[in-house]
Parts: sequence; structure tokens; C-alpha cells
Amino acid sequence: MTNVAALNDLLALMAILRDPDKGCPWDLDQTFSTIAPYTLEEACEVVEAIEQNDFENLREELGDLLFQVVFHARMAEESGLFDFSAVVTALVDKLLCRHPHVFPDGTLASAGARPTLTPEEVKARWEAVKSEQRQKKCPRHQRQSALPSQLPVSLPSLSKAMKVQEAAARVGFDWSEPEPVADKINEELAEIMAAAALDDQEALTEEVGDLLFACVNYARHLKVNPEMALRGAIRKFDRRFRAMEAEAARQSTALPLLTLAEMEALWQQVKRANTAETGH
Repeated sequence: MTNVAALNDLLALMAILRDPDKGCPWDLDQTFSTIAPYTLEEACEVVEAIEQNDFENLREELGDLLFQVVFHARMAEESGLFDFSAVVTALVDKLLCRHPHVFPDGTLASAGARPTLTPEEVKARWEAVKSEQRQKKCPRHQRQSALPSQLPVSLPSLSKAMKVQEAAARVGFDWSEPEPVADKINEELAEIMAAAALDDQEALTEEVGDLLFACVNYARHLKVNPEMALRGAIRKFDRRFRAMEAEAARQSTALPLLTLAEMEALWQQVKRANTAETGH
């Protein structure tokens, strides 16, 4: 089956599912708003499959995510807004425009030798083209902020923080080295301790937020994606905690029956075993 034939089958399947006379009652009952949570869920499952190097599952999850795109496009077509073809056409046009180093004439046929730009230079040009397009689209916003005007509500806060910091960095509001950012983390930690000593919950909340923001900044300077790093830390904690529970059961006990010191000893035991097995 060719790519075009496979895609046409998917579009035809979606049209049948939404057909008022012979479609699926559940699919017919959906709206943009009711489908949106599934779209977010499928995107997260794609990320999870990648994190686990589960490429067999990745194939399935990418299909589920594509189905979300087709579902939204079908509902838009039914409402007279746009159709799937318009989605693809707009995407191709945008990518041609934002890759002038690959498509100098803005056409697929103009692609030539691989550009000599670094990934960082490509990213900088991408942002410059995006900014220019926004200016043309909304001329009244000629003096708009360097910060993103809109970020998805559902975007994780760590990712939002990183995008805001990257935008500020593009106009020069940034440290050139990671060391001052590490100092900033220590400064924010001291302010948390001062707020805790005063038992000021409102100040504590603000200072903890500042600390997390500084940690994201430090991660960015170290070229570490904070969202992916935290997801990895959560998975590691989950794996070790479950191993600790299993070890406690093997010793004919349970965590609630242990003292904190005993649980810490068990944690260190599991951690050593895990490090020996995985190397980290």
C-alpha cells in the first residue's frame, strides 16, 4: 500500500465514523473540546514510547496521534472551516518558508546541497523567520514583546519556563555561562529558607517558584531539557521505590512497619543494586 493510498483509507474511515447515517455513535457525539484531552494524551504517549525506546509501540502511538489530527480536521471540514488537505498544504508552505537554507526559492524543487549551518544557527534563523511572519500577520503588533504571546495552556510548566527563557536569551537577556545561574539557585534556596523561618506560606510559594525557574535556567545552560530530565527522575524514583517495596516484602515486612532509618537503608541497598545493573 502506498503512502497516499494508506492516508486516503484513513480519511475515508474517519468520514464513515462521522457519517450521520452509518457512523459510530461515540465518534458522532464528539466535538473539538471533548477530543482535545485525547489529543494531549496521545501526544504524551508518543513521548513515553520514545523515552522507553519502545519503537514497536511508537509506531502505534504515532498512528493514534495522527488519528487525532484527522479527527479534528474532519470536524473542521463538517463545520466549513477547513479540511485535512488545507492542514497539510499550510504545513508544507510554512516549512518551506521557514527553511530558506534548504529551499532557497521556497519550493521543493529548489532543494540543493546540504547547508553548512549548525543546528544552533538553524534554530536562530527559524525563530527570526517566525518573528517576521508574526509581524506581517499582525502589523499592529510591530512592537510586540520578545516573549511568546501565547503558549498552550496544557504545556508543562517546565517547558513553558524554558521557552520564556529562550525567548529572553534571543535578545541578549541571559548569562553567558552556567556558573552565575548556579549562584542564582543558591540565592533562591537561601530565600526559601528565610521565608520558611518566618512561616510565610505566600512568600514560600513565590520563592519555590523562583527556585524552580532558576533550575530550569541552569538546565538550559547545561543543554539539558528540564521536562525530559524530570520525567526520567520520576521514572527512576518509581522503579527504585517499587524495588524497595519488593525487597521489604522479601524480608517479610512492609514499608509502613519500618522506621525512616530502616527505609533509608533499604533505599540505599536498592540504589546500589540498580546502579550496578544500569550504571546510573
